[in-house]
Amino acid sequence: MQVLTGPSSDFTPSVVALGVFDGVHRGHQVVIRRAVERARALGVPAVVVTFEPHPLRILAPDRAPGLLQDLDQRLEVMAALGVDAVRVVSFDAARASQEARDFYDEILIGELGARAIVCGANFHFGRDRGGDPSRLREWSADGGPAIEISDLAGSRHTWSSSLVRRLVADGDMSGARDVLGRPFSFRGEVSHGDARGGAELGWPTANVALNPLRVLPPLGVYAAATRRVGEAWRPAAVSFGVRPQFYETGERLLEAHILDFSGDIYGEILDVALLEYLRPEAKFESVDALVAQIAADVEKIRNIYPAIAPQAGELLG
Repeated sequence: MQVLTGPSSDFTPSVVALGVFDGVHRGHQVVIRRAVERARALGVPAVVVTFEPHPLRILAPDRAPGLLQDLDQRLEVMAALGVDAVRVVSFDAARASQEARDFYDEILIGELGARAIVCGANFHFGRDRGGDPSRLREWSADGGPAIEISDLAGSRHTWSSSLVRRLVADGDMSGARDVLGRPFSFRGEVSHGDARGGAELGWPTANVALNPLRVLPPLGVYAAATRRVGEAWRPAAVSFGVRPQFYETGERLLEAHILDFSGDIYGEILDVALLEYLRPEAKFESVDALVAQIAADVEKIRNIYPAIAPQAGELLG
């Protein structure tokens, strides 16, 4: 899959999947898979058109939602869905002020020669949200691309990024996984911490840097899976919090103890998938009591991990 940050003649004509696709949840996957199907039937490339950063970061920074994925994770899922290229449109003040019809003419028709466009029923684009499915059908009525609108309703609820954010914020990792079609995960570089986990507690941890724009789960301890990017998942115990045993206040850290693993992974990029919320973080009567609780957490994770581990059929990213 190619990532395009500007015009290219290599992917025209094409079938376009159009959207922000924050999280690439199961509703987004319906849109993208349908675009791939139509592209294969027509014998042309399937191209996703998406935006970076999230448009609300420019339009209304105070209301911008926490992100469900970093861009590289979004691209990874799109590649797994069979997309040939992703046109990442840089969203800035100039793009925000562009009329929807001008965006349609410039990107969808001019750059990509869209033979068909697939999007969700509630998707809007362009200045003052002037572009929507009805407008696309109006503009394409006279020999333009076929417009297909996908219903994002799942069996129990409408799949949406907002729903995933609420589930993550509530610590409902199973619910988030159901809507995403894969576990909710972070990706970050392993950095040096204060080394308390291994030296003082006997449970070494990887301190994983977080993108400050990401949506965050409740503070606490999680059954999790970790991996170096592209490798197999391993069970892990994850603490996300301020370490109240040692500090009154502090920055929130994501620390992962990888079960049955030893090695130097400082500076490497690690995926951390949160599978189940176990308990809130707490200050114990003593360090020994904390160590005993960690041991109990790890034993619980060891027992439940086979049932909740990421599955081979789930998307990556």
